[in-house]
Amino acid sequence: MEKSRLGIFIVFGMFYSCSLHTNKNITPDVISSDSVVQEVVQKEPVIEPVRAKDIRVSKELLYDKYTLDDIYPYKDTTRCFQWDKIKKGLALLETIQQEHSQWGIVQNYKNRNGEAPLVRHYVRNAYGRVADTLGVERYQSVPLFLLTDTLVPERYVQDGELTRLVGSEGSFVRAQPIFTGGEWMIPQKYVKAIGDTVVFDHTIFIDRQNQNIATLERVKAKKWKVRSMNPSTTGRHRPPYAQETPLGMFVLQEKKVKMVYLKDGSKATGGYAPYASRFTDGAYIHGVPVAVPRTAQIEYSWSLGTTPQSHMCVRNATSHAKFVFEWAPVNETIIFVLE
Repeated sequence: MEKSRLGIFIVFGMFYSCSLHTNKNITPDVISSDSVVQEVVQKEPVIEPVRAKDIRVSKELLYDKYTLDDIYPYKDTTRCFQWDKIKKGLALLETIQQEHSQWGIVQNYKNRNGEAPLVRHYVRNAYGRVADTLGVERYQSVPLFLLTDTLVPERYVQDGELTRLVGSEGSFVRAQPIFTGGEWMIPQKYVKAIGDTVVFDHTIFIDRQNQNIATLERVKAKKWKVRSMNPSTTGRHRPPYAQETPLGMFVLQEKKVKMVYLKDGSKATGGYAPYASRFTDGAYIHGVPVAVPRTAQIEYSWSLGTTPQSHMCVRNATSHAKFVFEWAPVNETIIFVLE
């Protein structure tokens, strides 16, 4: 993914193309020189975007183990929770929910809905896999077609991205992926509708730069409570197997008490990760992995909060992963991965 795009993500400018809808004023029509019909001017409500400075965040922890401070020491420097970026994410979430919408999730975990067709322009990345020119891999992703061309896709979008559904045309859905931006045509088989009554009151922020994780819950409009602040470990770039946890805005899609994983390059079981909550591709928020032949859970690892170690997943203390597993509802929790 290009650096410029990441910068845009940081300020959340590309997430949401909320246009202000107003009808043009209707000029009274002159019927005759002595009679004028005054028409009532009606305007649709103007949706004012919520700003980061409007968001109020306070701490009321529901999980209080291994809790980090806002700014905390790390080696010979410090790390922090980037509250400015977190508030921008919360403001975005508040803004998009002001308008009644039909929500959906784009899905193609392990290509279950069919391998995405080749995009118009593609490259092979460091892992030898096909990706679009913005770095999104074909594998497990969903094709985006221009409104004017449903023959060859223009680019890919990550599995799990929150999407506003605008309408349907034949075998396609007209949709607006919130993180990716724009309006696209997507084959219906890649889109799961989750309804127009869903409210996103639970959020999880994963910080790749500072290797931490925060969970927040909305208690009232523009007011959020911090439920936990913990060290985590994200995915690392290490071809051909380990990959970074992708940046984006995703919906929590499924949970597994035990997520069994394989040894690299093998079909043999490597172990399991406890209390796994999947949000995109094969990326889960989970506890400390348990490698075979061990079977007992491991509560904590020295690597948490240090440097990326995982295969795309977000590693946590096992008790914190259990808290997330029980606290965060499927299809109603938004995960932000930021830099």
